Amino acid sequence: MTENKLRTQVGIVGAGPAGLMLSHLLHLEGIDSVILENRGRDYIESRIRAGLIEQWASDLLVETGVGARMQREGMFHNGVYFAFGGALHYINFREVVGKGVTIYGQQELVKDLIARRLADGGQILFEASAVSVHDFAGRAPKIRFRHSGRDIELACDFIGGCDGFHGICRPSIPAAALTPYDREYPFGWVGILSESPPPEHELIYAYHERGFALYTMRSPTLARLYIQCAPDDDIENWPDARIWQELHARIGSPRVRCYRRVSPRCAASWSSPCNMAGSFSPATPPIFSRQPAQKA
Repeated sequence: MTENKLRTQVGIVGAGPAGLMLSHLLHLEGIDSVILENRGRDYIESRIRAGLIEQWASDLLVETGVGARMQREGMFHNGVYFAFGGALHYINFREVVGKGVTIYGQQELVKDLIARRLADGGQILFEASAVSVHDFAGRAPKIRFRHSGRDIELACDFIGGCDGFHGICRPSIPAAALTPYDREYPFGWVGILSESPPPEHELIYAYHERGFALYTMRSPTLARLYIQCAPDDDIENWPDARIWQELHARIGSPRVRCYRRVSPRCAASWSSPCNMAGSFSPATPPIFSRQPAQKA
């Protein structure tokens, strides 16, 4: 083994929830892994992503020893509201199927998983650039990358492609081995992140003639809201006043208010399962986001 060559059993590309959890589960079975992440640790521990965890996933986090902070700080919901016809209609999941959901920001989950992997002696190489996968269809797959000024080759038995739809692993799958199935929906979403009091203690899905709307949350004071829009719409067409007018109209609650904006974010968001090793990211329609200004 030379200075620029490493060896592990499973090389994992991507330090999101999928890659981190995969590495954690492998460790529990005595299998070594190395995670490569092109972003810095501070970045991936602070970026806002999804915030709802299904019952099976929260159970798995607890069972494998990485769910303690989620149990302390997460918000546990028993059901959901549907808004239509000018009223809210509640469905209690616990009563119907015996399960619920947990509200816990993905960035918090990432923090927990990183802390656990490092405490267990796991290897996570942040800011790994020029990552490429090689020979993964044979008996000696490799990942080549650049880290800390060195060109490195990581030899492994398996490669876990956990870098999402736009990552480098998915395009590396031979075309003949991949059958994509696409469905284009005729709408997009405006996503709003704001410090707002919750109109209800659990999620609201709104069906309205003006389009769909969703109220969800990241904490008791941080709201995440979505408004259906045209797929070719532009964020410039959604000033603060229009955002709140649409939320009031579609959700139908006078309690939907925003107290102040949070850090600006405006981006198109796409994701999809990575067929090489799986991913926690479902495919979603385009999203552009903004943070509305203070509203009295």
